[in-house]
Amino acid sequence: MKKHNFYAGPSILSQYTIKNTADAVLNFADTGLSILEVSHRSKEFQAVIDEANALVKELLEIPAGYEVLFLGGGASLQFAMVPFNFLKTKAAYIDTGVWANKAIKEAKLFGDVEVVASSKEANYTFIPKDYVIPADADYFHYTTNNTIYGTETRKDPDSPVPLVADMSSDIFSRPVDVSKYDCIYAGAQKNLAPAGVTIVIVKEDALGKVDRPIPTMLNYQTHTSKGSMFNTPPVLPIFSALQTLRYYKQLGGVKELEKMDIEKANVLYDAIDSSKMFVGTAAAEDRSIMNVCFVMKPEYAELEKAFVEFATSQGMVGIKGHRSVGGFRASLYNALPLDSVKALVACMKEFEAKH
Repeated sequence: MKKHNFYAGPSILSQYTIKNTADAVLNFADTGLSILEVSHRSKEFQAVIDEANALVKELLEIPAGYEVLFLGGGASLQFAMVPFNFLKTKAAYIDTGVWANKAIKEAKLFGDVEVVASSKEANYTFIPKDYVIPADADYFHYTTNNTIYGTETRKDPDSPVPLVADMSSDIFSRPVDVSKYDCIYAGAQKNLAPAGVTIVIVKEDALGKVDRPIPTMLNYQTHTSKGSMFNTPPVLPIFSALQTLRYYKQLGGVKELEKMDIEKANVLYDAIDSSKMFVGTAAAEDRSIMNVCFVMKPEYAELEKAFVEFATSQGMVGIKGHRSVGGFRASLYNALPLDSVKALVACMKEFEAKH
């Protein structure tokens, strides 16, 4: 039976990425060595990181004056690295979910944090609109896509101060005006590679402005000066990321990926909206095209477990909602084919017809 992978992360990768990575595990770049054992100082791996760097810049149309880093620690480490490197007196944050809240908590260790708005009391089912970003903030931080709640900001905000964004779960799903940002970071395990590497895009002239001493490994300048090679980088995930970046370029780049993602999301949202049994949880105007969250209507709530079991028996993997919200979640990352979305819709319709 074909499996349809809707896991929220680590999540589906393209077959192109999986096959090329598997080949490199056996024989990397005709060296006779595995990618698992090759030196990160070898010319063969330097070529990998150089090409990956160049493709990130090309696909996101990153202007001059920015560096692309490949770091460890996940987005969770960036919650602390960002204020460590950028927060001089005050930063502004918007609270749109669990991960945004975690970033706020870390930032408060380094200075004043103004939370400009929050949708916590509504269980993060929408993204606040009427808020003011203080002009005296060092930066404004937001989480572009909220995986647990299925909400997303798909447009770069207008801001009187530089932007910082956690794009872990929707990077490469839309064009981004990088010039508005001092820093963009994204854990790789949703739209790029296996867990273990984090992409950081950082504006060079925004660095070195804080007075506090910064530990060597937490200083962005340490890594920009060494091309992500200050310490041993996560070699395997970077290699896999390169394969995905090549695949994205072959598909036509970010604009083409966005079209594909919107089509997939529309197919599933249309099925939810026309259903007598299922209902979406996020405000319509804030719906994510990466993570579609939905539940049973109250009169069918007792069938939630039965649907998960039925869907699993039909090859749907990872559709159970996050433990904090329940229901169902279908993650439609770039590598997920449209056929998988159609298979889920067919599964939903069959279950609804039976009940």
